Amino acid sequence: MPKTKKSGAEIIWECLERLGVEYVFGYPGGAILPAYDAMTRYGVHHVLVRHEQGATHMADGYARASGRVGVALATSGPGATNMVTGIATAMMDSSPIVCITGQVGSKLIGSDAFQETDITGITLPITKHNYLVTRAQDVAPSLREAFQIASSSRPGPVLVDITKDAQNGSCEFDWEAAAPQRQHFVRGPFYNKTQLAEALELINQAKRPVILAGHGIILSGSEQEVLAFAEAACTPVALTLLGIGAFPASHPLCLGMMGMHGEAWVNKAIQESDLLIALGMRFDDRVTGNLKTYAPTAKKIHIEIDRAEINKNVHVDVPLIGDLRELLPQLVPGVKRMDRSDWLSSIDKSKQDSAVRDIQSLPDDGHLYAAHVIHELWRETNGDAIIVTDVGQHQMWEAQYYRHEKPRTLITSGGLGTMGFALPAAIGAKFANPKAEVWVVAGDGGFQMTMAELATIVQEKIEIKIAIVNNGYLGMVRQWQEFFYDGRYSSTPLWSPNFQKLAEAFGIPGFTVNTRPDVIPTLRAARRQRGPALIDFQVEQEDSVFPMVPAGADLHAMIRRPNPLVERATDV
Repeated sequence: MPKTKKSGAEIIWECLERLGVEYVFGYPGGAILPAYDAMTRYGVHHVLVRHEQGATHMADGYARASGRVGVALATSGPGATNMVTGIATAMMDSSPIVCITGQVGSKLIGSDAFQETDITGITLPITKHNYLVTRAQDVAPSLREAFQIASSSRPGPVLVDITKDAQNGSCEFDWEAAAPQRQHFVRGPFYNKTQLAEALELINQAKRPVILAGHGIILSGSEQEVLAFAEAACTPVALTLLGIGAFPASHPLCLGMMGMHGEAWVNKAIQESDLLIALGMRFDDRVTGNLKTYAPTAKKIHIEIDRAEINKNVHVDVPLIGDLRELLPQLVPGVKRMDRSDWLSSIDKSKQDSAVRDIQSLPDDGHLYAAHVIHELWRETNGDAIIVTDVGQHQMWEAQYYRHEKPRTLITSGGLGTMGFALPAAIGAKFANPKAEVWVVAGDGGFQMTMAELATIVQEKIEIKIAIVNNGYLGMVRQWQEFFYDGRYSSTPLWSPNFQKLAEAFGIPGFTVNTRPDVIPTLRAARRQRGPALIDFQVEQEDSVFPMVPAGADLHAMIRRPNPLVERATDV
C-alpha cells in the first residue's frame, strides 16, 4: 500500500480501525486531546464514560463477552491512574484489553508537569506489557504489538502511553512495516510423549477422578474438547468461579462450583478423589483452602498454557504446558472406558444429603431472600441471559442458583474481587453482544461505586436490566464479621438512596420489590421495557452464603447453613 503522511493521533485511529476495533470506551482530557480531535475523521464508535475506571471495566466486559480485545482511552495523570483498578482486574482474570493513555510532552517527562504521572511505572506489575511512546513513528508498531500481546497465549492487559508531541507529530504511515517483529505467544508444545503417557496412565488407573475446570477453557475456546474428554473418561467436572459456563450445568457429570462457597458435595469429592485433572486453572487460595490438607490422596495433572502457574501453589505429578484446545484431543484416544458408577453414585448420594439447590429447598417463611431473586431470574430468562455480577454475597448466590449452560454468560471479577465492576462491565458486554439479554446483578454497596455509569447507558441508548440485591449492608464483609468477629458490624451497615427514584432521575424505569410474590411479576415487567430498567430487591438483611470454608481452613471444614430446609448438616 502507498505510504501516506499522518499525525501520531491519526495513526492511533488508523491502527484501531485496521485491527477491527468497533468501540472505544474513554474520557477526554488535555494530554489525549489530539487523539480525540483526530477521532472525528474515523469510524470507531467512542463511548463516553463517566469515570475512567468505568472505561477499563467496559473494555474488560467487552473482551470477556466477545473474546476480542477491548479498548479504553484516557488522558494523563488522574485519567490514567483512574484506570489502574480496571487494569489490575483484567490482569488477575486474564482479560485482553488495551489501554491507551495520553502523556505530557516528552520534554516535560520527569519535571512534575501538570497532570504528569509515570503510568508505565505504576502499571508495570499489573500489565502483560506496557509502552511509553514518544515519537509518531512508534505509534503504529507499539499498538500492533500491544494487540498481539494482549490476545495471545494467556491473555491480559497492555497499556500504551503516548506523549502529546508524539500525537501531534507526523510521519509516513506504513501498516506493513509496523507489523510486530517478535511473536509474543507461547510456541509449543512444551510437553512430550512421555508426559502424555504418564497422564494417561494416571487417568486410566484412577477410581475417583475429578476434573477441575477453570477460566482457561473459555479463553481457549476448548469447551467441546473438555466435554469430549470428560465423557470419554467418565469423570465428574467441578468448576471454578470463572470456569462457570465452560461445562454445561445440566450435564450429568457437572458437579457445580468448588471452593470457599462451592457446593458441599463438590469439595467433598475433591477431598476424597484419587486424581485431580486441572484444566486451565491456577489453584487459587479460594479454591484450595489449606494447601497442607488439600486433596491429600490425589495425584494431580495440571494442563495450563502459562508455565508460571505450574507448581506455583500446588505441586503436581504431571504438568502439561500447552493450549487445551490442542492438547486434549491427543489424550482422548488413549482414555480407556472405565466403569466409575460407584464413584458417581457416591457423589450423587452427597448431593441428596445436601438438598440439591432448587426452588423447593429454599425457605419460604415470608421473607425475601437473595436466592429467591437469583433463582427466579434464572427461570424467567431460561438461563439464556448474560449475567454480569459485582463482588460479594450476591456474586456467590448467582454462582449457586443461576445455572449457566454456555461460556461467556457469567462475567464477574474473580481474582481481584473488584466492587463496582458489574455496571460498567455490563455496558461493554452489551456492545459486544447487542442482541443478547444482559443483566447486572449487583449489591447495594458495589452498585453505588460506579452508578454514575447509568448516564452512559442512557446516553448510548442501550438496553441493560439491573437487579440490585439490597440488604442494607456490605454483605460479605458483614458475614465475616458475624462469623469471625463476634458480630461486631464495624462500618458495614450501609445507607443507600432510593434506587427506584435514582433510576427515574436518569430516565430509567425503576421498581422496588420486598416480597417474594412480587419477584416474578416485576422481573417480567422489567423485561418488557424496551430500554434499560432497574429493580431494587430489598432482601433479608442478615442472610449469609453457605457453605463457607473459612480462609486458610481445610476444604472439607465447611460452615453449614443451620436451617435444615436448605442444607442438611450431614454432608460434611
